[in-house]
Amino acid sequence: MRLEGSCHCGAVKFRVESPHPYPYQRCYCSICRKTQGGGGYAINLGADSASLRVTGKQHVTIYHARIKEPGEARAHRSPAERHFCSLCGSALWLYDARWPELIHPFASAIDTPLPAAPESTHILLAFRAPWVAVEAGPRDRQCDGYPEESIAEWHARLGLAEGG
Repeated sequence: MRLEGSCHCGAVKFRVESPHPYPYQRCYCSICRKTQGGGGYAINLGADSASLRVTGKQHVTIYHARIKEPGEARAHRSPAERHFCSLCGSALWLYDARWPELIHPFASAIDTPLPAAPESTHILLAFRAPWVAVEAGPRDRQCDGYPEESIAEWHARLGLAEGG
């Protein structure tokens, strides 16, 4: 499915091909909460990084989060690149060179109508803010950390993957 997205001010527009367009995974980590706002979580999608086309690239800036693991004395720089509009601050997509074939557009930046997910997976709940209420449905999965099931596996399990 072709996804088209943009920032709030319109300076950046992008498109990408996604075999996994259902916005099902809600991340409650402090990075997503603080860079995305909203309900205390962010939702990203899976797409083919080679298909990314961007207009307004000069307005895109990259943020590498600082991550402090339990038991570590110092924080380290995340290799994941969070792409934002430098003019309005809209979060656009995440890219990580450890998985070069993937790109993860933020559902909040997508202008294309997205299909409704029949269930959600709530991740990194151990890091959610105390004020955030987890609104989980009866079929939803809840994980303190990362789930074992990938975005592609979730889509395949539910028969929602492109061609599935």
